[in-house]
Amino acid sequence: MGRRCTRVIFLLLLQALWTLAEDGSIECLCMGSDCMAQQCKGEQCYSSVTVSGGVPSFRRGCLIGPESRRMTCSASVSANHVVECCARPMCNANASVDALLGMLLKDPTGEPVRYRVETLVMLVLVPFAVLALLALLSVSVCRRLHPRRLERLHEFDPEQGAIDGLITSNMGDSTLADLLDHSCTSGSGSGLPFLVQRTVARQISLMECVGKGRYGEVWRGQWQGENVAVKIFSSRDEKSWFRETEIYNTVLLRHENILGFMASDMTSRNSSTQLWLIAHYHEHGSLYDYLQRTAVSAPDALNVAASVASGLVHLHAEILGTEGKPAIAHRDLKSKNILVKKDLRCCIADLGLAVTHTQADNQLDVGNNPKVGTKRYMAPEVLDETIQTDCFDAYKRVDIWAFGLVLWEIARRTYSNGIVEEYKPPFYDQVPNDPSFEEMRKVVCVEQQRPFIPNRWFSDPTLSAMVKLMKECWYQNPSARLTALRIKKTLDKIHSSLENGKPDC
Repeated sequence: MGRRCTRVIFLLLLQALWTLAEDGSIECLCMGSDCMAQQCKGEQCYSSVTVSGGVPSFRRGCLIGPESRRMTCSASVSANHVVECCARPMCNANASVDALLGMLLKDPTGEPVRYRVETLVMLVLVPFAVLALLALLSVSVCRRLHPRRLERLHEFDPEQGAIDGLITSNMGDSTLADLLDHSCTSGSGSGLPFLVQRTVARQISLMECVGKGRYGEVWRGQWQGENVAVKIFSSRDEKSWFRETEIYNTVLLRHENILGFMASDMTSRNSSTQLWLIAHYHEHGSLYDYLQRTAVSAPDALNVAASVASGLVHLHAEILGTEGKPAIAHRDLKSKNILVKKDLRCCIADLGLAVTHTQADNQLDVGNNPKVGTKRYMAPEVLDETIQTDCFDAYKRVDIWAFGLVLWEIARRTYSNGIVEEYKPPFYDQVPNDPSFEEMRKVVCVEQQRPFIPNRWFSDPTLSAMVKLMKECWYQNPSARLTALRIKKTLDKIHSSLENGKPDC
């Protein structure tokens, strides 16, 4: 009887939370420069106060769409800005400037403080503590009834992040490894539980900028003495940040050859919104940077290539089951999006353009990011726009083309008979530094050229085998290219024959 009561209470609580979270069109009071009338219709209402130069500015209005709700309602309370969101008709009508200003508490010295502790405890910690307690009771019941089966209560919610596995305990003595180990057993995505993500993100100190790209910056940060990588997107690239967060929260994505994702958060710094993605830090940097600094031996080259292939196999594979993983195609594989670990094995990063596919419903999810991949690494079918955009296998074959180019980059920096070439990007002698779409199409599709292969590679057993492999990734006909699994098995075979002192024919 007790078990049944606990389950009923828990299900009622979840139903209540779900009802509150459902989208709907409601009437809200509107006040501000962008209001066309005194009332508006939206999915949520909001009221906000922004203090500038000591003068408060009060606004009310409607929020439409998940991005608008997330950007507005997830903003942190600060000393000069506060937002309240609600989801009942005209619920922002009772909001007042005084009430909102009361949330911007000042300490006895008159200085503004960031948060009101009592409000946080009452409004956040207590409800989630109750929810966590009920979740633990429910899991205990489930384990007794089904000891070999652990199921998540909810799928990933793109508005709120991974909402399962909520943790409200003190993390002061936890390490990242401890937290990640815990999250891996909870059946959640590859990162930390959502509340822990927010906590970790707010405890990180940025130490140095280690890279800049088209979509933002990468910093080395520190969390409780441990190095972490912080990728900071500008607010205009929210779609890239959201898509990458969504992909990294995929169940069962965690793999030694996929960049270890930890947390994602939206934060306000220097009066601007920043979108953070926090991952494991690898001091060697990208494979692109590493190959420019360092040449490698044949065994190391094979390890690097095999580890990338292993990560690609895991991405491309769909894992069936109650807690399955969709098949994922990267769509922007290149040496700059591959990181080198301490043991010279690699992990694949930057999943902002990834597409997913599930066999059960034949659902292809390409996301809503309009950006495309890197032109230098584009496959012929992408450049001549003949790719089957409704076929998931077509995207996997695009990854294989790009892997062949990465394999060529590795081979150039591999010693054979004491000789090694300097680093060059693919097609360095055929197109300019920043090639246009049309320039790449002419070289790859019209002239059907491929990266230059030096004659000396054919006299070395390892490089000769790698040449054969990369050529099988570069077929003009996409369906003729190797699969990621076949590539991995071939590389393992080459490595094994090298260790046994017998060339692989």
